[in-house]
This record gives sequence, structure tokens and C-alpha cells, in this order.
Amino acid sequence: MDVLELLRVAWGSIRVNKMRSFLTILGIMIGVACVITMMTVTAGAQYDIERQMREMGSNLMAVYAGSWRSRGGVSGAAGSNAVLTEDDAAAMKREIPEIAAAAPTMRGYAQVVVGNRNWNSSIYGIDNELLEVRNWGVTEGRLFEPSELSRGARVALIGTTTATELFGEGQILGQPIRVQNVQFTVVGLLASKGMAPGSTSFDQDSVLMIPLKTARTRLLGRQGVGGDAVDNVYVSVENEEDMTYVEEEIKKLLNTRHRIKPDRDAFSVSNMSEWIEQRLEQQNTFNSLLSIIAAVSLLVGGIGIMNIMLVSVTERTREIGLRMAVGARNTDIMQQFLVEAIALCIAGGILGIGLAVAVSTSASVAVGWPIYFQWWVLVMAVVFSGVIGIFFGFYPARSAANKDPIEALRTE
Repeated sequence: MDVLELLRVAWGSIRVNKMRSFLTILGIMIGVACVITMMTVTAGAQYDIERQMREMGSNLMAVYAGSWRSRGGVSGAAGSNAVLTEDDAAAMKREIPEIAAAAPTMRGYAQVVVGNRNWNSSIYGIDNELLEVRNWGVTEGRLFEPSELSRGARVALIGTTTATELFGEGQILGQPIRVQNVQFTVVGLLASKGMAPGSTSFDQDSVLMIPLKTARTRLLGRQGVGGDAVDNVYVSVENEEDMTYVEEEIKKLLNTRHRIKPDRDAFSVSNMSEWIEQRLEQQNTFNSLLSIIAAVSLLVGGIGIMNIMLVSVTERTREIGLRMAVGARNTDIMQQFLVEAIALCIAGGILGIGLAVAVSTSASVAVGWPIYFQWWVLVMAVVFSGVIGIFFGFYPARSAANKDPIEALRTE
């Protein structure tokens, strides 16, 4: 029996037994949909992390006073009386040749007001070097002028989220805004950065950046803290291979400058390269777990195929006997049922792809999950569905082929 004839016979059987065929397809369809949905979501998450890391730069470090802690997804430095200063940032760049840039930064949180609109936003006191270190530019307007930085001018760069909440679709550049009753003029719109890497709640675009001197004298000055104190220093390293070495050199330099014993945990350095590696390891572990779940889903679907095909063989025993009586060989019967199982599985795989696309897209829109469809996953889903049809359809097909034609014809 040629392939076209086998397909015609298989299609005829599927069409006659619509409900049974649908139930057979259902298990594979759900299994494939689960696999593709999970792979799409995890691939999207991994792609998004890597994209954000590329934007930030894998050669980025953040230096803090105190020991680095992380609780409940919120990280911070604590446990030390040491204070970072602007002079420390200058010393890092001057004395460690591997450092390309060192940007002292102050940070706070305040309500930004425009007319009768207000928005709670992160406030950064910066110089232009921070934008270089963070690979952060402006899409409209300009950066701070050197004279504005030196005299502490009341000018601001605004993030896209903050701008949208305060100005809507209106004019942004040159507009006045107020923070704690201090008026600023917007001179630039920052490029969008999206959510922070690995976070679904920290919006990097909900931000307002002002000159460092302005932040210290008007908004973010700390009582009892040195005149040029900063919250942290962002450091960009020339070569990613030097990250570990530079991290140790920074700690040594700061301990020396602040006369702190080396065994004290007075300063912490958050290494972005190591953080990326940890995140990807976590993602790979999660992917492995999802792969096991996906394999179990397909196994259950395959067992369902085999069970329903065995029921089909039993129900069609007389048909099998008639076909054998008119000259069908055992191999013809076996091929017929095997092709039927493969066709059902491939149909289930194709429908599963459609279901996965619908579920993934809906989840992305509703929850904001990043998704990333990989063409090879879709192709492999169809191929693997066919393999499942062969593997789990073989035993029912062989059972049908091994039936005795005389006994089969006696079956009512």
C-alpha cells in the first residue's frame, strides 16, 4: 500500500470517528502547547535579561559603603560607618588604570509635581559620566552642561515613564517641574530602559536626574554626613576580564583612603558580570525543571494516544478481519494504524502550536511577561509529535496486524 493510499485510509478513519479522533489529538495538543508556552516564556525571560545586561554593560560595577545584603528582592548596603565620597570616585579612576569611568551618584525618592499632576519617582544626583557608564542617552534635548554641574543648576533629565505620567503627550523640554518645592527645568528626555534586569516591579524609566551638586545642596543632602558624600559609585571597567582584579583593587584603595583594616567589610562591590552569570545559572536550572515537566506532559499525551488507539483496534477488529480477507497483508494493517497514529499526533502538534501562541501572547499582554518565539522550537514540536505517534502507535499497530483474520471476522 503506497503512502497516499495509507493517508487516504487514515483520513477516512479519522473523519468517521470525529469524537474519538478529537480526544486522541487533545492530549498531544495540550502537551505540545504546555511545552512551547513554557519554552517561549523562559526564552523571553532569558532574552530580556541578556538584552538589559547588554544595555547596562557587563563591565559595570557598583561600589557601596557597607556590606552588601539582599532581602526579598531588595538589595542594599549596610553595617558600616564608612562613607563614600566624590574624591573616592576620582581616586578610583586616577589610581586604577583598568577603570574607564567612575561616576559618583546620590539617590532618593520623591514626588514630582507638574501643575495638578504628580508622580512618585526615583531621584538621582549625577554627573554626565553616569550616563556614559550606564549606556544611557537622551532621545530629546541634551545632557547637562559642565557649568550646570559645577554651579548646581536647577535642571533635570526625565525618564519616559515619569514624563508620560506628568506631561502625557504634551511638550516636555523646557517645562518647569517641582520636587519638594524646588523648581527645575527639563532639558532632556532619557532613552527608555524598561524594567530593571531580573525585576518585574522596578521601572528604570520612572526617574528624574539632576546635577549631583544640586541634589546634595537642595534635595538629597544627609544630615551629619560629609559634605561630598555619595550613596554609591558606578564603575566601568575597560576589559571584562579584569573585573575580579578591579573589584579587589577598589576595596584595597578605599580601605587605605579611609584607614580601615582589610578584614573589615567596610565597602562592597556589586559585580554585574558575576550577577549576569548567576542569573543565567538560575534560568538554566529553571529551564531544566520545565523540561522535565514538559517531558511528563508529552509522556502522558503519548500514553493517551496508545490507549485510545488500542480501543480503536478493539472496536475495528471486524474491519481488520475484512481487510485481511480481501488480501491486506499484516504490514498493510500495521502501516495503516501507524500512519493514523502519526497523523493524529502531528495534527495535535500543529493545533498545540496555535494554542501555545494564543496563550503566550495573552499572558504577555495581560501580565507583561516577555515572550520570544523560536522557529526551531515550533518545527521540533511538529517533528517530535510525529515521533510520539511512531513510538506510542507502534504497539497498537502491531496488535492490529497480529490479529487472526478468522477470529477477527467472527467478532460482532
